[in-house]
Amino acid sequence: MGRAFEYRKATKLKRWGTMAKTFTKIGKQITIAVKDGGPDPHSNSRLRVLIQNAKAANMPKDNVERAIKKASSKDQADYNEVVYEGYGPFGTAFMVETATDNPVRTVANVRSYFNKYSGSLGTTGCVDYMFEHKCNFKVVMKEGIDLEELELELIDAGVQEIFEDEGFIMIYGEFEAFGPIQKYLEDNAFEIENAEFERIPQDTKELTDEQMVEIDKLLAKFEEDDDVTGVFNNIK
Repeated sequence: MGRAFEYRKATKLKRWGTMAKTFTKIGKQITIAVKDGGPDPHSNSRLRVLIQNAKAANMPKDNVERAIKKASSKDQADYNEVVYEGYGPFGTAFMVETATDNPVRTVANVRSYFNKYSGSLGTTGCVDYMFEHKCNFKVVMKEGIDLEELELELIDAGVQEIFEDEGFIMIYGEFEAFGPIQKYLEDNAFEIENAEFERIPQDTKELTDEQMVEIDKLLAKFEEDDDVTGVFNNIK
């Protein structure tokens, strides 16, 4: 098993601390998907996945339908997906994903968080090379599935790693492979529990417990910001 498995086991894909934060994140993603591909999930593959993600996160169906309807309104603000790169304390690297209707506000906030905890906001590309941008799918295990055979079938779709984790099939591929992998899974009647993008560090940095206290403070600031949709770092 490769680094994706080890990274997942080490972090358990730490989620935001509250349902409200998760719902806000999914709601913004739904808005972006609807504005890009329309409100019909049958013709909008990205929206189909987000609806499934919402279900897996226990987001009420009414909330999802309201988010789709609101996104279709001309009055709904446009969200821009912006990724910020920076350095945290102790030489750590951070990638901060945001969805914002006010980039000026968002960049000012992100910069202030880094500065407060002995870090700094960097320029585009300063730490991106340290991470691999992946897509991943969490799929319900089907009876009789041979993971090695499934991996061979999915190689042409861009899959790089498949493993079982707590009754689910975890599938990792390149960022650009999201569409082909989703199509294969849907065409072959696999139930997608969750699908998202992830940035996996190529190398990790080990910190002491005392140093992690400062890191956790920085992470908490990002978590409190509604514009922030994901934070990735190279901490072991």
